[in-house]
Amino acid sequence: MLENLTDRLSRVAKTLRGEARLTDANIQEALREVRFALLEADVALPVVKDFIAGLREKAVGQEVVGSLTPGQALVAVVQRELIALMGGAAAPLNLATKPPAVILLAGLQGAGKTTTAAKLARLLAAERRKVLLVSADVYRPAAIEQLATLAKQVGVDWLPSDPSQQPVDIVRGALEHARRHYHDVLIVDTAGRLAVDQEMMREIAALHAAVTPAETLFVVDAMQGQDAVNTARAFRETLPLTGVILTKLDGDARGGAALSVRHVTGAPIKFAGVSEKIDGLEVFHPERMASRILGMGDVLSLVEEVHRTVDVEQAKKLAKKVRSGKGFDLTDFKAQIAQMRKMGGLAGMLDKLPAELARAAQGTSVDERKIGRIEGIIDSMTPGERAKPEIIKASRKRRIATGAGVSVQEVNQLLNQFEQTQKMMKMVSKGGVAKMLRGMRHLVPGR
Repeated sequence: MLENLTDRLSRVAKTLRGEARLTDANIQEALREVRFALLEADVALPVVKDFIAGLREKAVGQEVVGSLTPGQALVAVVQRELIALMGGAAAPLNLATKPPAVILLAGLQGAGKTTTAAKLARLLAAERRKVLLVSADVYRPAAIEQLATLAKQVGVDWLPSDPSQQPVDIVRGALEHARRHYHDVLIVDTAGRLAVDQEMMREIAALHAAVTPAETLFVVDAMQGQDAVNTARAFRETLPLTGVILTKLDGDARGGAALSVRHVTGAPIKFAGVSEKIDGLEVFHPERMASRILGMGDVLSLVEEVHRTVDVEQAKKLAKKVRSGKGFDLTDFKAQIAQMRKMGGLAGMLDKLPAELARAAQGTSVDERKIGRIEGIIDSMTPGERAKPEIIKASRKRRIATGAGVSVQEVNQLLNQFEQTQKMMKMVSKGGVAKMLRGMRHLVPGR
């Protein structure tokens, strides 16, 4: 997401040279580059105009101090303005009200409201809140069943509703049910349309009046681009929005919605959908997103992801095996692949690295389908074969290949990769880190 914007803005730092102070004259070309970058990213034109005007005002007169280059001084101003444009700081949910606190989700059809409702319920349940989900979407086929399935998947309560009911009756009944059963939070999934229309707006306004939500969140598809601005404006005029959730921020979109919606609605971006998986919803941090846009990466989020997903006990056991130089087998190899997948795969990790590091690592990108085949091959082995791969000869290879639905050649490739990994582990245990680094280019699965 926003890859082109990152590339363009990273070039800005190289366009200014040898100036002791930023002036209107020497930043003109750089501002033009920033303007083109934002427009290419599908940021709304009024937002771009305001941003460039604010950027010029803040940049002109800035001293170039210390070891900074003029370009770096300008990028520092761009970063501060991007953070301000996206809200300044992370905005937590405001649920400080008499339970149940109602969260009303609004947005167009296809924005991902139903999935987002379940993802949000999962986050709140992890905070030990008792959550109830209900669908007021009586128009979209299977919307109610979809929410029921997702509620079960994330382990929260769900209240059945029926297409024959009126949406207002559904939410009033859900609120009463949540009170009787001592739920902390009620999340209401509402109906959307393919485009904004008066009927939808009247309905969402009636639902809001019926339950007086603690949070009214506008769910918008980050891939919508310019259209997101018109949609956001229509919802802002109808509802007192308290926040925005951006979905599909991991897509190949130009992503201008991330920079436009906050400006248009005046409501902070509270969450971002970063994958289709049920755990793919993150708190939105404007300062971290600004760093990613400028190619500086988001190492803080990567560290948090590691703490959240890595099995500490398993990591300790593996570290002990590495130190001893013994016992690292194919079961451990598969466990490491699973840990990487929990963190969104290699692509998800690279997306949070600074641009230079990410580009350096691009040659080691991994085909996720090949990763799946590697896991399938290991699953087709017996415990004895995983512990002692050296016993796997021709007949065993044929059996494993048949069980995994792959060729014998792919089984051989995996065994060779694992052998290289074992050698690396032995180098680490003997302090041969330099040799290990030279050998790492052989270890990328699927290359």
